[in-house]
Amino acid sequence: MLVQEDYKTHNHVKFLVNYHFVFIPKRRRRVLTGDVATRLRQIFLELAIEKEWDILALEVAPDHVHLFVSAKPTDTPYLIVRAFKGRSSRYLRQEFPELCKMPSLWTSSYFVSTAGNISSEAVRKYIEDPHHASN
Repeated sequence: MLVQEDYKTHNHVKFLVNYHFVFIPKRRRRVLTGDVATRLRQIFLELAIEKEWDILALEVAPDHVHLFVSAKPTDTPYLIVRAFKGRSSRYLRQEFPELCKMPSLWTSSYFVSTAGNISSEAVRKYIEDPHHASN
């Protein structure tokens, strides 16, 4: 069951919007290790604070990233992933010259899935519940 703290409020809207993103370095190179991985986490955390997004989970593997983030309903998945990939690519390539040997840090593709605290089946049952019928 959802508790009140799970929802956020912004400009007359109460919401819970969570996205799971997965994206990979160009040619799936194993470059996200050591100091690069540490700095990538820092960049993501700084960006999330700036954009008022909450990182719910973050895994940086050598050849891919899993990012579970809570965002405002006005922020599209494309805008979110573009912000994370764009800023991290720019900063990492400036700070780690060996990454400049790659044509770009990230591929242009990504995976995204929405997630919440309740299942689609629970929502369907709630909507179909007879207590919603007009009298």
